[in-house]
Formats: sequence, structure tokens, C-alpha cells
Amino acid sequence: MTWDRVAVVEASLDAYLAGAVASSAPIGREDPLRPGAGLTARMAVELFEDQVLSRQLDVAARELKKTNRSFYTIGSAGHEQNAVVGAQLRIDDPAFLHYRSGGFMMSRARQLAGSTPAFDALLGIVASSEDPIAQGRHKVWGSRALWVPPQTSTIASHLPKAVGLAFSLARARRIGAETGLPADAIVLCSFGDASANHATALAAINTARYAARIGLPMPVLFLCEDNGGGISVPTPTGWIQETFASQPHLGYVRADGAVDEIWDSVASAIHTVRGTRQPLFLHMPTVRLWGHAGSDAEQTYRSLVEIEETEAADPLLANAARLIETGAATPAQLREIVRDTRERVAAAGDEAARRPRLATTAAVTAPLAPYHPDRVEIRAGESILDDAARRELFGGTLPEESGAPTARTLAGCINAALADEMARRPELIVFGQDVGRKGGVYNVTNGLQRRFGAARVFDTLLDETSILGIAQGAGHLGLLPVPEIQYLAYLHNALDQLRGEAASLQFFSSDQFRNPMVVRVPGLAYQKGFGGHFHNDNSIGALRDIPGLVIACPSRGDDGARMLRGAIALAQEDGRVVVFLEPIALYHEKDLEADGDAGWLTPYPAPPEVLLPGELGLYETDGGDPQLLIVSYANGLRLSLQAAQRLRAQHGVASRVVDLRWLNPLPFDELRAHATEVGNVLVVDECRRTGAGVADAIVADLAEHEFAGSLASVRAADSFVPLGTATSAVLVGTEQIVDRAMQALGQAVPA
Repeated sequence: MTWDRVAVVEASLDAYLAGAVASSAPIGREDPLRPGAGLTARMAVELFEDQVLSRQLDVAARELKKTNRSFYTIGSAGHEQNAVVGAQLRIDDPAFLHYRSGGFMMSRARQLAGSTPAFDALLGIVASSEDPIAQGRHKVWGSRALWVPPQTSTIASHLPKAVGLAFSLARARRIGAETGLPADAIVLCSFGDASANHATALAAINTARYAARIGLPMPVLFLCEDNGGGISVPTPTGWIQETFASQPHLGYVRADGAVDEIWDSVASAIHTVRGTRQPLFLHMPTVRLWGHAGSDAEQTYRSLVEIEETEAADPLLANAARLIETGAATPAQLREIVRDTRERVAAAGDEAARRPRLATTAAVTAPLAPYHPDRVEIRAGESILDDAARRELFGGTLPEESGAPTARTLAGCINAALADEMARRPELIVFGQDVGRKGGVYNVTNGLQRRFGAARVFDTLLDETSILGIAQGAGHLGLLPVPEIQYLAYLHNALDQLRGEAASLQFFSSDQFRNPMVVRVPGLAYQKGFGGHFHNDNSIGALRDIPGLVIACPSRGDDGARMLRGAIALAQEDGRVVVFLEPIALYHEKDLEADGDAGWLTPYPAPPEVLLPGELGLYETDGGDPQLLIVSYANGLRLSLQAAQRLRAQHGVASRVVDLRWLNPLPFDELRAHATEVGNVLVVDECRRTGAGVADAIVADLAEHEFAGSLASVRAADSFVPLGTATSAVLVGTEQIVDRAMQALGQAVPA
């Protein structure tokens, strides 16, 4: 008995082809394999070639691994019937694929002259920088020319953006945006039976059904490749069909049997989705050969009998037999295809292994966070409406002219800035729960749907995963999505849509695919009369953990408008994903020190005024050279300015207060320069003490650069935010800032 099951499966195919007898009634190249079938002999042979090519990529990956020349051995062996789908979909049907899609990619690439899909895949397997899609950053199935955005997910986290793209096809046409795709394009996403149980997959399928239920086009084809398990955990027999075959507003087709029968089932599914513009679940039973990956010793959880039964169901064996018995091909023809493919792939694998790999930090991270500030600033100033058009937009009175006397709240300025941006950027769409007719929970999107219509400002179902999926799909098509997640705490329900999907796309596609977006998130704490953790979440640590993600956090109305323009221009020009974190407690705040002082109201800055990442806000108190640098943001800025006034009035201490504005990336160079000039630093961080905010990073950077002055911080307690007046026990307050400032200066505060 041998556990080299690759050799066993390869030998079984060879033995069958060696002993097979050609049909006595061969058919012509353009004849169907059976009367009425859609698959001809020529197409069937081409499918077999593509499937053998996919199989040999898996063989090569394992052979190269033996000599440490490859780094990826999750293969497609047993799933090669997905080539039937790749052959029938068009190149202009976007495809979001899981990792067992070798057959699909080989067949799809056949439609594009000059393609080299096998060598491209091998370059990915050996992590070569010449891999045309990821350039050695990961082994992914992807191609700009073939409209296959790369996916690294293994648990169906790519389904929401596939649904989002399907939803956005009609939305883009409705608002007149050019997508480059035909009106009848459909979207494919493939996944395994184990992944079909994941909350992310279920959310996406539910959203597709929801859209169909309310009459929206949703041309998405869900391809579930059912191999009966997830690594060692079996899927109950019949589970996928029981779960998805009778779902309302979701078509179902089972693609099983001989290859020509599978072809017809797939053709029916594609035709249905293309014609009805409604979602359909295509259930394709498969087998998984050779374990989950090269490192998976499946003999530890499967018996030899089970393994041999699976190997006997090898689709290449079944398809070879079908081609021979129908007279579509002779055994000699198929033997030649197998022999030639093995030789070509083995040689290509050796060549790919000699190609260069990424070796420097700069090379690896090059596409992660593109930023061209000069171009972004130009983008921020383009296509501004003239005065007359803006007056019409705002009902005759420009926002910079309104107010008492010309002042606006943070919410008011963001609302006006959104209107200005939507007026000059027709591809910009605003959506989320309650943002349309209601105008947002805090009235920030009030009036936008009335001005711009329900095609551009619309409500979604209550599901953060789907909201971010819509944003990704829309961004793929060239739209400029500005989704809203209703509260910061709610974002954690769908964080991987940012971390694992949206923010990683440019990195894993070498900037060939982009999903730009500005995600508006009301958040942070200090709400009065309305509280509890889920509405007062004071932690951004999970966001700052995401490579390449930009976090903007305005404190005042004028900054909010200018920063929103900068964030939108950054997303549009450089394809970036931006989280625009809006402090809820400051939305409608008017005063700084005392009731009625109007110290937190600002004029609305008309376009093209803009703020870009790294631009700090500076506030100096009277009283000579500053003795203390206070670094803060959002609610902390307002508290710090209050504390600075008390320090000056009560203790004669002059301060310089810095508003960070942008929380990722942090402006370390500028902060070090200010710290060196002033000599003492206090970081006021309204987020929780351990890893939830920015204080850790700022203090560490100053310490590592041997800052010589005193260095201190004030941070919120490591606690969820309670309800009511108990919040003062865990959140940063003005008196805490004053006390800590005096300690940092070596002065005791009088009792």
C-alpha cells in the first residue's frame, strides 16, 4: 500500500487509457455527445485538455514542494468539472473564485488568445514576482484580462462583494455610470459546501434573495462545489440540497452526472440568471482528491476504503470514459493529451521556479497603500459646480452663507459636504441602514435622497456584512461608494469585509483591481442621554490593525467638510479604503466652554478647500511659549482645549494642542518635531487604555526616538462604556487631563 496518492491517481488514469478500446462509431468534431446535448466533441476534448492541465498544476505544485521550490499545495484535483462553468461564462462576466478553481481558469483563459494560464499559475505557486496578478504576494486565481479579481478567502468571505457587484450592475446603468460590462453580464462566485455554512455566505445569499424579493435585479450565480466535507469534517449527505434547493427567491440547479449532462445543467443555470436577472444556486457535486493540501494527511481521518472510493470517482476518469464511449475521442488522442500536458507543465514548473521573487519590504508593500497627494489634491478640486448651480442645489442659500452668523455643526458641515460631493461626482453613491428617507439616525444624510434620488441615496437591509459587500462590488465597477455603518460597535460584525477583503485587494492584485470607498462610521463615546456600549464604542484598535486602511476622524465642522473631500478624493484617485469616523457626541455640539458660547460652531468651508492625511490641527493658548504639547483627537480635542484653558487660567501653563485628525497613518514625523520644540508631551486618548486607540503608538514612537522631555498619557479605562452617569468613571474627563498635565510638568495640583 502506498500513501503517495498522487501517483496512484495518475497511474489509474494511465491504466484506463492504456486498456480502453475506441468506439466503433466515432462522431464528428461538431457533433453533440448525444442527441440534443449542447456539448460537442470538439468542446468536450477541449474541456478534457483544460482539466488535465489543471490536474498537472496540482501535481507540479507537490513535486516542486519536495525540493522547497513551491509554497502552495491547495489544489483543484477532483473539482475539475468547474471547467464546464469557465467554458460557458463570458470573459465579461465577473468571477469571484475560491481556491479549487484551476479547471475554471484554464477553460476561461482559452477564450482569450495569447493567454498562458498554466505558467501564470505556476509563477504564483512558486511565489515569483513575475506572477502577473499577485506578483508573488500570494497564490491566487486572478486576472485583470479575464475579469477575475483575486480572492484569498477560504470561508466564503468573497460572496458579499460578488453580490454587491451583481447589485451594482443595474445601479450603475441607472445613474449613467460606465462599467465596461454589457447590460446582460452576470456575476459568478464559487465556494465549497463547508463554506456554505459560514455566516458570511449565508448573509450574502440572504441579501441576494432579499433584493429579488423587493424587485431589484440580482444576476448572481452561486456555484457550490460540494465535495462532501471541510478538511476532516463531513457535510451531512443531502445537506446542501436540503438547505438551498427550496429557498424562496433563489433558483436551484443541480449539475451532476456525465460531463455532457453537467454541461446542459450549467447552460440552463447561466441562461436563467442572464435572462431573469435573479440569483441562482448551482449545486455541483465533486470529490476532493489528495487531501485538503499537501500537508494534509487525510489517512489520519479517512479510511483507505473511503480514499479509494473517492479516487474511483475521479472526474478525469469519468470524462475520459465518456469521450471514448461516445466516439468524441480515441484513447490514443487522450493519452497524447495527458503525456504532452505532463511534459509541458513539468518543464514550465522548473522554469517558474527559476524566476525572481520579492525580496525587499518596499517591493512587497508597493501596492498596499498608494498615495499621490498632489494628484489627490487636484482630484479634490475638480468639477466644482459654479455658484448658480450650487445655489440651486442648496435651495438658493449656500451653506457657507447660512447659520448664525455663518456657523455650522459637525453634522451640518458633513451633510453639506456630501451634497457638494454628490453634485460634482455623479458616480458617488450613499447607502446604509436608515440613510435614505429618514436621513440617518443623527440626521447627517438628511435631504440627500430628495436631492439626488433613490438610485444614488438608498437604504439597505440591516446587515453590515452586506453593506460593505455592496460597497466593494460597486467600487469594482468604478462607482464611488460612501456606505454608512450605523455605529462603530456594529462594524465589528463585519470587520473582515474590510480587513480580509476590501483593504487587501490592491495588495493581492498588484493594484490591478480596486474597490475604493469611504465608510462613514458614527462612533466613539460621550453621548448624553443615550448610551451603553453599542452606541458608545471607544475602540479603534481593530481598525488600526488593518494594513493600508486610512482612518479619518474630524472633530469640528470645518475640518469634517475638508477631510471628507480629502477622503473621497483619496479613494477616487488612489483606490484607497477610508474609514471616516464621526464622533457622535460632537455631531450637534455648539459650545466649547460654557452653554451658549458657540465655541464649537464653524463656518462651512466651500469647495475646493481640502485636508489630506497628515495635516494636523494646531491650537495655541495665550501666555508665551508653550510648555506642554497636548496631542488628541475627536472628543479628546474638545476636552483638551477645555483643559488647556484651565491650565492657563489656574496654573499659568501655556499649551499647544494638536488635533491629529487622521488616525491612520499617524503623522509621526510631525509629532516628533512638535514634541522636540515644546519639550513635554501629554497624549489624550479617549479610547480604552490597552491597544484601543493611538496613545500606545505615539508614546512608543517618541520613546524609540529618544525623546528627552516628559512623556505622559491620559486614556479611558479598559471597560465597556456603561449606561448613564457611570460613564464618567471610565471615560477621560477634563480634570484628569489637567491633573496629568501638571504631573507631567512635575507640578502638583493643589488639593
